Amino acid sequence: MTQTIDIDFDVWKALTALRMSPTDTYNDVLRGVLNLPPIEKRPVTIEPAAGMGWVSKGVTFPDGTEFRATYKGQHVTARVARGRLRGAGDKVATSLSQAARMVTQTSVDGWTFWEVKRPNDLQWQQAGTLRKKS
Repeated sequence: MTQTIDIDFDVWKALTALRMSPTDTYNDVLRGVLNLPPIEKRPVTIEPAAGMGWVSKGVTFPDGTEFRATYKGQHVTARVARGRLRGAGDKVATSLSQAARMVTQTSVDGWTFWEVKRPNDLQWQQAGTLRKKS
């Protein structure tokens, strides 16, 4: 339950000064001052709904889109699942280049690194060709 209390500017400044990190809330500060135990903080994650797809640079990649590349003789893959690009080790990437960096450990243009096959495509194509079409 959330309640609102009125405080003056000096009290607000004092509470702000007692915050140990930017993630500390004023409630955390007051609990410490009042010798109350801290409350467990659970990270809030919002998972996109299935079927949303992932959009980058104006290009939409539907869920089920596959990416592939060959790097140093090794075949590597990534995919779009639940609206997110998932690269090596199922780690979420925010861009094609970041997904490529997960593989190469160096700066790479993901639009030239990856070949892509969307669920309704019959063949693979370089990701960058989709960018030119959109």
